[in-house]
Amino acid sequence: MATPDKDQVLDASATDNPGTGASPSATDAAGQNPAGSPEPAGEAAEVAEAEILDPEDSAVDEPDESEIVAQAKAEVAEWQDKYMRLHAEWDTYRRRTNEQRAAEKAIATEKLVGNLIPVLDDFERTIDYAVNNGEVGLLGGVKAVYTKLVDTLVKDGVEVLNPEGEAFDALEAQAVATVPDATVPDETVAQVYQKGYRMGAKVLRPAMVTVTTGGPKREKPAEDAE
Repeated sequence: MATPDKDQVLDASATDNPGTGASPSATDAAGQNPAGSPEPAGEAAEVAEAEILDPEDSAVDEPDESEIVAQAKAEVAEWQDKYMRLHAEWDTYRRRTNEQRAAEKAIATEKLVGNLIPVLDDFERTIDYAVNNGEVGLLGGVKAVYTKLVDTLVKDGVEVLNPEGEAFDALEAQAVATVPDATVPDETVAQVYQKGYRMGAKVLRPAMVTVTTGGPKREKPAEDAE
């Protein structure tokens, strides 16, 4: 009996078991994607790397540190300028408000003093009458009230103008008569008929006085001489 050779045995086993062998086409199909096109792992990595931005390109879009510092300094300077302007405007407003209040207070005080001046005149006439007629009891009480009233007005900025013996000043006094007197310089206030009152730089009422004539010329102050 003849013994079968090796090739015959392999062909017979392949014929008997057709599912045990893998065809070359099946093997090739196993390495492909469902679409049928090959997709190596290296190509996928390249695509992922391409999607990442280049660090140099991204750095161009981001502002430089010096630019950020410069922008911050500019904003600080702008806010400082706004603050200084606002502070200056507030100071101006506060100063004007204070000046307005002071002016309103001065006007109100001037009006009050103007209304009280005739009362002061009455007090002075009463005092003169008491002195001339020996009314000692009346004199003390009237003088006390008069002094208290004048002191109150002086505290509020009122100044009594009583220029007797001083040089005549047409801005503060009104000459109602002249008196010859060669013993004193010319234009000296000889007598005050009615006192004047001043508040600040404003003369509420000039004093009514008599002025001397016939005396030596009054020397001008050093400031006027220059």
